[in-house]
Amino acid sequence: MILYWHRRDRRTIDNRGLAAAIDAADTPVLPVYVFDPAVTAELGDRKRAFVDRTVRALRERYRDLGSDLVVRSGPAAEVLPDLCAEYDIDRVVTTACYDPNRRAQSTAVEAAIDVPLESRVDTVLVDPGTLAPSYPTHSQFHNDWQTRPKPAPAEAPAATDLADVTDSDPIPIAATDIELPEPGYGAARERLDAFCESGIYSYGDTRDDLALAVEAPSGAVSRLSPYLAAGAIGIREVWDAATDVLESVDGNDRSNVEKYAYELSWREANYHLLYYNPDLASENYNEIPNEIAWRNDDAEFAAWTRGETGYPLVDAGMRQLEAEGYVHNRPRQVVASFLTKHLLIDWRRGAAHFRDRLVDHDPATNAGSWQWIASTGTDSVDVRIFDPVAQLATYDPEAAFVREYVPELAAPSIPAERIVEWPTLPAAIRTDLAPDYAAPIVDRDAAYERARRVFETALGKRGE
Repeated sequence: MILYWHRRDRRTIDNRGLAAAIDAADTPVLPVYVFDPAVTAELGDRKRAFVDRTVRALRERYRDLGSDLVVRSGPAAEVLPDLCAEYDIDRVVTTACYDPNRRAQSTAVEAAIDVPLESRVDTVLVDPGTLAPSYPTHSQFHNDWQTRPKPAPAEAPAATDLADVTDSDPIPIAATDIELPEPGYGAARERLDAFCESGIYSYGDTRDDLALAVEAPSGAVSRLSPYLAAGAIGIREVWDAATDVLESVDGNDRSNVEKYAYELSWREANYHLLYYNPDLASENYNEIPNEIAWRNDDAEFAAWTRGETGYPLVDAGMRQLEAEGYVHNRPRQVVASFLTKHLLIDWRRGAAHFRDRLVDHDPATNAGSWQWIASTGTDSVDVRIFDPVAQLATYDPEAAFVREYVPELAAPSIPAERIVEWPTLPAAIRTDLAPDYAAPIVDRDAAYERARRVFETALGKRGE
């Protein structure tokens, strides 16, 4: 019998590892999930709560198919040998994982079991091992990646493919302080279908429209990130749905759909980085000639986490994170830039905070994106700095997003243009308009110039 070990692939549909196990098996496959403390300890409380509920939905699916998901808690290298002996297993199949903890877990399991351990690429569309080890820019990565074939979604199992077992071990369900998205494959597929029926046709035009994000949170963007991060839906299924739409449109609609497909390549690029750089979450990707003079002011970091920096778009983004475990992509970039550039706080502190608070935390995307913002990763711009005032003026000029998440600025009597200009206004005007809202913790222009000076020095660009 083959044991199929679910890891980040918490679904039965479009699961390349499960499909490979079924294809290779002479007898029904035994599905197993292990809550390994070495892995779960690295999950933030919110992500852990969503993962638990996703595993519960996975078990329900197996039971609908007349089988069950065998669930155990403990180190996988101890649990799996016992299950192999109990069920007379002759092979264990799983999916490839790229973060350091799961790589170490794979190594430990392979050494502990007396049968072969086989893995399949499932998390990404293109096996990163088939690509060059590095690319100077994302465009060059994309050009190469785009030429590689993308597998079709893997077939779903039939009831006869699965072992006739029952399991009564409980699934631990972590408590959470926020309302979570509905878990499981069904909810993920519904969200994908809804996006492909409407939002994808205007994605490129509207994805950064923060007013629209308030009016229709699931319309302008897919909001699939929690499901992809938890493995509730397969990336091939998402790609297949998007390319189906792409084949049926032209003109501006086509450009919008192409933009969504292009954005999926950023996820692939971050996994490529993690594959070749397992320490991506802890070490600068680029070799920087000089030390970055991080200030790492604890009081300013605390103000950033609370959304009390006195910069409305930054504070709205951080308060959305705290309230929902999610941040829209535009403010997500702005808050990260503000922390690493205007405050000069080490990107690793910001990445760790996101890991702790995001429902959609993904080890590759989080680390890769923070490094891109911090000018330590892959980027064609030496020192990228997002101006939070200009960003608000461009993407939320009526301050709809800000008013939604920063109640101190929600009063209709506060003109939108004042909210946009807030960090540059005289203190007396700010006090008169919103006495309860924070004053800017750094000067906009001085902090911008300080960041440029610090990073140009670190990169060896000063004096050129």
